[in-house]
Amino acid sequence: MTNVYGTPEKAQRKKRLFQIGMETLEAHGYKIERVSGSGKSSVRRITKGGESKIVTIRTTQDQAIAFPRLQDDSGWKTLDEVQMVIAVSVDDKKDPKNGLVHFLDGDDMRDRFNRAYKARIDAGRSIPLGRGVWLGLYRNEEDGDNVRFVGAGAGLENKPVATVPLEPIDAVDWEGKKGQVAAKGLTISEAKHLLAISLGVDEESIKIVVEA
Repeated sequence: MTNVYGTPEKAQRKKRLFQIGMETLEAHGYKIERVSGSGKSSVRRITKGGESKIVTIRTTQDQAIAFPRLQDDSGWKTLDEVQMVIAVSVDDKKDPKNGLVHFLDGDDMRDRFNRAYKARIDAGRSIPLGRGVWLGLYRNEEDGDNVRFVGAGAGLENKPVATVPLEPIDAVDWEGKKGQVAAKGLTISEAKHLLAISLGVDEESIKIVVEA
């Protein structure tokens, strides 16, 4: 699978995809909070109309998402704790132009991963505990008799709720690598988004002071 930290471009795209997931949730009217004590950077509590859900935001640059089995093989790490998976993918693996956001039901995703895991074990595949099991978002289960297609296709059955351009967003690469400057520049809100993602903190804790 894609090494998302293999190049500065891929690392920044991962951050942008995560940001797109957050922005899409907000655009759908959700209040987003970190889950205290979870220790997982992808997990959030979202609230709308008095109803709360625990979700995980998963980004992918190769159009497949993964979850690992628990060390005691009793279930799935992170996936078993959420009611929804927010999958943020690229529209093209080689030349991505847009981020595609899918809201995926947690029960359906657990069923897909359970079927995928069983099919691979039954076929004699070795899946070390703690290592991710990958499922393609845009491959039909009927695409072939290879067991890796079992459980695939969640992105086909759940159409994107948002399609967002992957335009350059960085005035600075926050890890000291060379970045790109967006032609339109950064708004204060966008800068706070970037800093929060880079530093792993809530946006509310970021304050920006501009002095002329």
